Amino acid sequence: MILPSLAFLGVFSYIPMWGVLIAFKEYNLFTGFGASPWVGFEHFRIFFESPEFWNIMRNTICISLLKLAIGFPAPILLALMLNEIRLMAFKRIVQTITYIPHFISWVVVSGLVFSMLAVDNGPVNEVLLQFNLIREPINWLSIPEYFWGILVSVNVWKEIGFGSIVYLAAIAGIDPALYEAASLDGASRFKQIFLITLPSISPVIIIFLILGVGNTLNAGFEDILLMTKNLSNGIVMPYAEVIDTYVYQMGIINQRFSYATAAGLFKSVLSVLLLFIANSIARRLGKASLW
Repeated sequence: MILPSLAFLGVFSYIPMWGVLIAFKEYNLFTGFGASPWVGFEHFRIFFESPEFWNIMRNTICISLLKLAIGFPAPILLALMLNEIRLMAFKRIVQTITYIPHFISWVVVSGLVFSMLAVDNGPVNEVLLQFNLIREPINWLSIPEYFWGILVSVNVWKEIGFGSIVYLAAIAGIDPALYEAASLDGASRFKQIFLITLPSISPVIIIFLILGVGNTLNAGFEDILLMTKNLSNGIVMPYAEVIDTYVYQMGIINQRFSYATAAGLFKSVLSVLLLFIANSIARRLGKASLW
């Protein structure tokens, strides 16, 4: 199994990395890679000086930080709550309901979001109108200030259940004798969570936090692209355009392959740098680390 796995990584992961060199070339699809002239860091300079750069970086960083701040602790809280459920049948039902959204395609999820937030007969508007919380239906997806909140909420709903699996497995490995001893000492279930459960699974939490910091610039692609594709007015794009969607727009739509590769390479280099910084901080603090 080792040789096929190495061959798969080589063919689909490492050999394609040769293509990042077109970020330093004026790549021409018809003349090919070899005949395309070298231009050095010209595409990086154009990207940094483009009028969209700071807006794209703001959206990328803000959306990523919101996903990290809300989406990272959410699976941990769900795992802690599921661990406290003693009725196994109810626990399995809750787990199934929270796991299912992870396996639903973003195409379906985006359509579901549009239906839920629709101005005409959308369930969200209908409920708010019934409780007199709003006077008229709101076009949620056409208000730029609401886009980040909607995007992050949908991501948390989709991934919270699947993300809790690792933490539930870590909790299952804790020695039950620790809970019994704490219970005999008079510790409540709430205190046992803070004194036993969280410290015991802290290495797992730190590892995933390091990986989350390394993915800070991965604000999303499919979710943003699909949730904005039906908004023909483009009013939310100043809040929705991130590096990944910008690379798609420049590379695939506008066919500026070298420029798009430079923007994507810039994001990858920063992501690796953030990963090294987060891992170094965790290692110096004496916590768990990747290496």
